[in-house]
Amino acid sequence: MRLEGKTAFVTGGCGGIGRAICARFAREGAKVIAADLAAWDDAPEGVRVVSYDVTSEDAARDGMARIDQHWGGLDVLVNAAGIEIEKTIEDTSLEEWRRSFAVNVDGMFLTSKYALPLLRKSDGASVINFGSYDGFIADPGLAAYCATKGAVHALTKAMACDHGPEGIRVNAVCPGYVDTPMLQSFFEGDGSGRGGGTIETLKQAVRDVHPTKTYGTPDDVANLVLWLASDEARYASGQLWVLDGGLSAQVQQMKL
Repeated sequence: MRLEGKTAFVTGGCGGIGRAICARFAREGAKVIAADLAAWDDAPEGVRVVSYDVTSEDAARDGMARIDQHWGGLDVLVNAAGIEIEKTIEDTSLEEWRRSFAVNVDGMFLTSKYALPLLRKSDGASVINFGSYDGFIADPGLAAYCATKGAVHALTKAMACDHGPEGIRVNAVCPGYVDTPMLQSFFEGDGSGRGGGTIETLKQAVRDVHPTKTYGTPDDVANLVLWLASDEARYASGQLWVLDGGLSAQVQQMKL
């Protein structure tokens, strides 16, 4: 088991991708804390669910203090919490803009900041942040989301440079379309009746725009996160790992 004896903290751990990561980590022998404001009533063995607000500095400070008290350190941190607002900047309120950065960027900053003293105790710590292919290229109507993911990418590289000498690797996973509740919300918001189509026709259009002719699953993402968390990835740091079925490799993408 690749994470035997390791302790992992996963923000957004009760979301679609977060659940897949937590479950995979537990199967690989890790003690896993799924930190989220949402619930997970049937969490698998090895996964402990805790209420956690990524935008709160007190929550970050207190949460890491409890981990230190109970487990004495931390080996893997996954910053997977995130939200998406489907608007242009003209339609985005200042409150919505700030909320996007509070969850997607401030949350990563705060959790990482207070996790660092614990990660330094590990014999090979790994931090995996969640960026997006939207941090490289933009989807229409996702201005705030794209901006936050660009910030995550830059901060990931800065953290890798600053903390690599302390034995802490930092990478970002940058998914494209993944079959999660967030993607389903996109389908329901933009798909029904659009251009005379249906949600199902939009789903098929999304599949067809990919060179692989499909979009990803949470397990696809969890597989990459597991490798980055494990000692197999000991030489991998400061990188933005795009996982999008070849979507961003194309010269031109279909406009949905």
